[in-house]
Amino acid sequence: MVLRNKKGAAILSIFLLIGVLLAGTACSQEDKADNEKPKLVLADSGWDSIRFHNDVAKIILEKGYGYKTEVKMGSTPVCFTGVSMGDIDIYMETWSDNIGKYSETIESGDVLELGVNFGDNRQGYYVPTYLIKGDPERGIEALAPDLKSVEDLPEYWELFRDPEDKTKGRIYGAIPGWAADEIIADKMDSYNLSDTYNLFRPGSDTALSSSIVKAMEEGTPWVGYYWEPTWIMGKYDMTFIEEPAFSKEKWGDGYKCEFPPCRVTICVSKEMPEKAPEVCEFLKKYKTSSALTSRALAYMQDNNVGTEEVAIWFLKNNKDMWSQWVTEDVAQKVEEALK
Repeated sequence: MVLRNKKGAAILSIFLLIGVLLAGTACSQEDKADNEKPKLVLADSGWDSIRFHNDVAKIILEKGYGYKTEVKMGSTPVCFTGVSMGDIDIYMETWSDNIGKYSETIESGDVLELGVNFGDNRQGYYVPTYLIKGDPERGIEALAPDLKSVEDLPEYWELFRDPEDKTKGRIYGAIPGWAADEIIADKMDSYNLSDTYNLFRPGSDTALSSSIVKAMEEGTPWVGYYWEPTWIMGKYDMTFIEEPAFSKEKWGDGYKCEFPPCRVTICVSKEMPEKAPEVCEFLKKYKTSSALTSRALAYMQDNNVGTEEVAIWFLKNNKDMWSQWVTEDVAQKVEEALK
């Protein structure tokens, strides 16, 4: 009886040991499957909007899909080359018009374009909206109610009088060294604005944005070059001054038209469909807007936080949007991680 019990106990111990080993093997295989997911590298070209989109994507990739991520910094051409060479996997904000041989690289298959992140971005002349519509709450009258296009600007030069040359108005230009700086200078002559305005070149992006902030806070006139998306456009109500519709002919003739629209795309390396097919499906559906991006950057500015905090704020407040980019189970995992 004692021997039989010892034998039974021994057999039971063996079965338990086998069970433990099988469970351990299953867990090991599951861990191995997770560990087999490759690390995904995202491009950072150095500005806040791409960092915001990177952080939104990173949270979804890490919390929803279980991937590890890394970010590599570089200039626009360096990052795009990195994608074509497979050193970078994902380029969330590819300003296609700013990249030489973009179309050729896409057509060759060296880089895959999955979709457009946003296409409503623009650049050109802006004024505070209160100059056109007024602002009764602040006691500001509409001083330029008929200002709609560049053709109307000469009529209002006195409104934008240059403090250093009171015989002309002042138009703020782009930053010296930027391609837009030369374009805006040529536009001044092409639109005959030089007859009534001086072009003032701020020394930096900060100086240009500070001039806008000062005018907006004081409710005073301002006209000049700016672009979207930026935190300025997300925070303040600015009106775009119309120019003739873009055409290659007018653009080649002294830039006598609006800036060409730029498709801001999401690109990946050619290895990505095999490397992370579910991520490619997610990124194909990822679509925002310049206006949304500007609001996100304004939130960052107003709350003095980084782009990761902005990404979390965006995900918490825009589930109806981003949940359409992913499967239901991925959306649930991301939502749980945000709690």
